[in-house]
Amino acid sequence: MSCAGLNPMPQARAFRRSPDEVMRLARMGCSHPTRLSFLRQLLRRMQAEGWRFDRPVWEMDAKGVGRAVYRAIGPARTYSLVAFAHDLPPEARSDRVIATAWDATFALFDGTPGAADLDRLAANVPLQEAGRVSRRELSLSRANRSVRLFDHVVERLAAGAQPDAAMLLETGYLMRTTAVYGAGKFGAADRAVIGARPEMRAPFQAEMLSVWLTRAFTVDLVDHLARAKGGARAARLAPALKRGLGVGNSTGLGMAPFLIRHPVLLNNWMLAREEALARVRAQTRVGAAERAGFRSALETARENAALWTSAHDIQRAKLADLRDSLDRIAAHVAQGWDRNAAHPWDDLWRWGQETLPLEGQEALLAAMLEPHGALIDGLGDCMDADEDTQFPINGAMKLGELRSILQAHYAWALGIDYTARAQCARFWYVSEDKLEPRLGARHDEPGAERELPLDTGRQAAALWQALQGQPDDLPVAHLLLAHPEHRPAVRRAQITARHPFAEIRDNLIAAEMLPIDILRCKLAFFGATRFDPRSDRWVRISLFQDAPYPEDLNGGGHEA
Repeated sequence: MSCAGLNPMPQARAFRRSPDEVMRLARMGCSHPTRLSFLRQLLRRMQAEGWRFDRPVWEMDAKGVGRAVYRAIGPARTYSLVAFAHDLPPEARSDRVIATAWDATFALFDGTPGAADLDRLAANVPLQEAGRVSRRELSLSRANRSVRLFDHVVERLAAGAQPDAAMLLETGYLMRTTAVYGAGKFGAADRAVIGARPEMRAPFQAEMLSVWLTRAFTVDLVDHLARAKGGARAARLAPALKRGLGVGNSTGLGMAPFLIRHPVLLNNWMLAREEALARVRAQTRVGAAERAGFRSALETARENAALWTSAHDIQRAKLADLRDSLDRIAAHVAQGWDRNAAHPWDDLWRWGQETLPLEGQEALLAAMLEPHGALIDGLGDCMDADEDTQFPINGAMKLGELRSILQAHYAWALGIDYTARAQCARFWYVSEDKLEPRLGARHDEPGAERELPLDTGRQAAALWQALQGQPDDLPVAHLLLAHPEHRPAVRRAQITARHPFAEIRDNLIAAEMLPIDILRCKLAFFGATRFDPRSDRWVRISLFQDAPYPEDLNGGGHEA
């Protein structure tokens, strides 16, 4: 791996896992957040650079209806979350993407908004998709209350008491976002506008900042409502309880195609994580600080797994695997781990590979990375991508070289019979009502003629068949002149040859394919915890639980 500002570690190369092992959905669907996750990168940067935070606007009535502005003031630029709180009737509250009203709506503004900006946003942000924002806005989002918990917290605080800690732990958030839009949606600034800014270079930093400031807003709102109801006797939410709250999120199929459509970005995410693991495995000793940090990470993971619940059959089984695995890791570290081995971290990793299920192996990966910040945090600088430079097809490539690429990187796809019902059971399409990706049953539902080209394995196999009988020295351009339908597959093959972690190495239209595996992989890179699937197509998570608040980081204080 080469990346500006990083020192290469050739000795780590021997410890890297292969794409054939890593890029399978069963393993990707067991991903856990790590210190390279995007929200962790944001928090570390703000702490290191001494960002300051304030709330210059708080205009809320006794019902909690109004607007607020939260500012994040960095060394070069200021970003402001503009929040609008609404009086939403219970019957209008819905987490579905087709909802038209929410408890709160938000926009992340580039700079400090003036009165005219706030009026413009007030006329558009509450409408979400039906409104329009400008290049001054970097994200657009909305959230609904977790009603039972939200009301409980307000009632208890208004009475001068603290809410029930067990209830807070069970849910983990007061509000959950139902969408956080960025990158040019609905008129917001395109990624190109902010991508070169150091504080925005890592993926999804604007969205992560928006959610983090939303977390502060949710706590301020319950404190405000408690004071409005209880007056002088009202209490404020205790710091320890407040710290354990995150922001919930409901995410569905609309997010899944992103990793398929952005192969270079996916490669850079996965390669950074795999390089981080390889660097840790290559270490020849276990320092006292690293050992303590690893043990602490394990204990935190066990506490989180104990709180994590799900009503989904597949996830319940994975949760059982996770809890059992974490107990086994803790026992092995205490009694069986040879810390005097030539490469003790690799010794631990190999034990995990041999004895733990996939859920446990990926949890072990996250815990092993945690105490090695000095070794791996710089890899976060390698996780963005300029995908435009990778788009052109090399028409001069000879078909013999293309054939070799397919054999090396798409062997998993070439032997599948895509005419078998089970191997072509699904099709991806865009819904007419909300223009969101959806997944249909090919043999039971209409619409397959509008299928999106996300069947990467089938496309690779079709390209392989088109190459049969063609001379090795024929340029790719000649093949594509005669068969332009293979351009997407050729482009992906050439990209994957340069970026080996670019392709999910599974049939994405098979009956057994679980979209939730794609969602979990992406959400783990965000930094999501409490992963709770409600089906194989949508999930609830929590972001920023146990993270510092703006007042904790003000001026660079507090450990992020």
